[in-house]
Amino acid sequence: MDCSSEESEIRRALDKVVGIHGLHFNLGERVLTISADVVAIPPALEAIKKAGFKPEPLPQETDNHQVPAGFWSSWVKLILALGLALIAEAIAFAFPTNQWIAAIGMVLALGAIFLSGFGVYAKGLVALRQARLNINALMTVAVTGAFLIGQWPEAAMVMALYAIAEAIEARAVDRARGAIKSLLAMSPELAEVRQNDGTWIRMNVKLVSLDSVVRIAPGERVPLDGTITVGQSAVDQSPLTGESLPVDKTPGDEVYAGTINQAAALEIRVTSLASDSTLSRIIKAVEEAQATRAPTQRFVDQFAAIYTPAVFVLALLVALLLPWVAGVTWLQAIYKGLVLLVIACPCALVISTPVSVVSGLAAGARRGILIKGGVYLEEARKIKAVALDKTGTITEGKPKLVAFEAIALDEPRERLERLAKSLASRSDHPVSKAIAQGLTESTQEVLSFEAVAGRGVQGVIDGHPYILANHRWIEERNQCSPELEARLAEHEGAGRTVTILANRDRVIALFAVADTIKTSSTQAIAQLKTLGVTPIMLTGDNALTAKTVGHKAGISEIRGNLLPEDKLKAIEEFQGQYGVTAMAGDGINDAPALAKSNIGFAMGAAGTHTAMEAADIVVMNDDLRRLPETIRLSKQTHVILWQNITLALGIKAVFLLMAIFDDASMWMAVFADMGASLLVVFNGLRLLKAVK
Repeated sequence: MDCSSEESEIRRALDKVVGIHGLHFNLGERVLTISADVVAIPPALEAIKKAGFKPEPLPQETDNHQVPAGFWSSWVKLILALGLALIAEAIAFAFPTNQWIAAIGMVLALGAIFLSGFGVYAKGLVALRQARLNINALMTVAVTGAFLIGQWPEAAMVMALYAIAEAIEARAVDRARGAIKSLLAMSPELAEVRQNDGTWIRMNVKLVSLDSVVRIAPGERVPLDGTITVGQSAVDQSPLTGESLPVDKTPGDEVYAGTINQAAALEIRVTSLASDSTLSRIIKAVEEAQATRAPTQRFVDQFAAIYTPAVFVLALLVALLLPWVAGVTWLQAIYKGLVLLVIACPCALVISTPVSVVSGLAAGARRGILIKGGVYLEEARKIKAVALDKTGTITEGKPKLVAFEAIALDEPRERLERLAKSLASRSDHPVSKAIAQGLTESTQEVLSFEAVAGRGVQGVIDGHPYILANHRWIEERNQCSPELEARLAEHEGAGRTVTILANRDRVIALFAVADTIKTSSTQAIAQLKTLGVTPIMLTGDNALTAKTVGHKAGISEIRGNLLPEDKLKAIEEFQGQYGVTAMAGDGINDAPALAKSNIGFAMGAAGTHTAMEAADIVVMNDDLRRLPETIRLSKQTHVILWQNITLALGIKAVFLLMAIFDDASMWMAVFADMGASLLVVFNGLRLLKAVK
């Protein structure tokens, strides 16, 4: 089971089986999952067998790096089949009139057909019985017809060449499909786990439970997702995120399965089971992406469904009408019709799109870009505008407290710090975290704590309500004054984000936080402009700070003071103004805008379930340069897709004309057809080395 046409055949075979609730096809792994009543499984398997397929139970453990069982023996058969076909051709050429020697050649030809194409032949007979004109049916008719009209050497050569080319093509396609797993399936099978008595034992990662403590030596791969409890080291995260430089990790930081501990020993507390690690979720996301149909792929599938019967009818007309129109013999006309059947095989056309799409998905995954479907891989080239969140997307997302001013001079400075830190420490917002980390006073208990989206946080301390708010919220509460506005303008003009502490009656303190622009963001924005894409900043931060940061990053269209619903409306506006609009954010706070955009990019999503599920494209680190890379990859994929379609149809058109008006033999036709297949496969594989 390799392609969508075979998936369709299996679906049709199972349509009449009662008790089946659902089918899930994973063409990349050649796995079919049947959701059905227990009693429906035997008839389902029987129906699949009758359709010409051989269902085999999935083994409990598989090694994706091993050569498939029977690989070498199958190649021995194919080479032997080709040898027998060549001998049969030689006998027919050397002894055209000797019947006894010709009989030997015929036996050799039958042997070649049996060794190379019996499976294809059997599938073709099943398809013909069910009135389905697929690739196997065409080959079965062509080989049978050639044998019956005395062209048995060519029948053998056609089947041998077809089988060999199919085998080469299958291995090449497997290379594309296996590129992601070969890249990512690198998590160790064993982990060194601390026992209750303090000893350490190596055990299979699948047996390690949550909250277990695992030790990782320098140079070893991290076996499971976890949080560092002891030690600090540099960790190479390139297998997951595509980052070229190792990342420094200290206690409290997260590490992910498959990454490489470089400098010193670490102990981690396991936060995800082996089946739910970031690595596993990446592989699952890409497998699901492979199962989706890209627009060009759907077009090709629909075209092939019309093309194959059309050429079959053309071959039949050539065989029946050519003797009357061109005065050729019936055997010559039938032979030309059979040549047309071989050329008609839509193999090259059908395989041209999936191998290119899968290669593109693999190339993205190698760079830490998870594209969740061929449709997004193809559509990314059409992006005309990208809306960018500020904090954590354009900036480092790790702001620091740079200024603290007491506004209420009658309040002790220590008390103001304590109130602010108590509220800020309860929030996950980067600005709140910066304030909490920058203040030295201890915290107090906060009652009725609440985070107000797009405004700040509030709570009750010592029986009195307090808020830690942005400029917008203070204005809504009518607590701004000309003096406060002047102070805010001074800080905001310097590119700082100001958070204000207020009680029910007045503003009592302000805190200025500064964030730095990532060098990679400036480069990415310049690259987006070069690609003709308009970058736009959307942020909940105040307008003055947003403009200062945006202009430094190279963005001219900037909008600040936006609530989540404001960002959603902005995306709708940009779609009307520019066309295809993307949104890049953290995948959580920007979820409405991400969902509304044509393509949503979740940034810095390593280990984040929500981000991986919310977006169409997941950037595993927070490097904005992955956006222009995705657009360039999409453009390159589109070019190769249409190169492949043109190659496949162009070669067929040439040989169709040769078959009708010239002397094209069957083995030439199969060379043309399978040569085109191999050309499009290897052309598609070029995407595995896509531009960075």
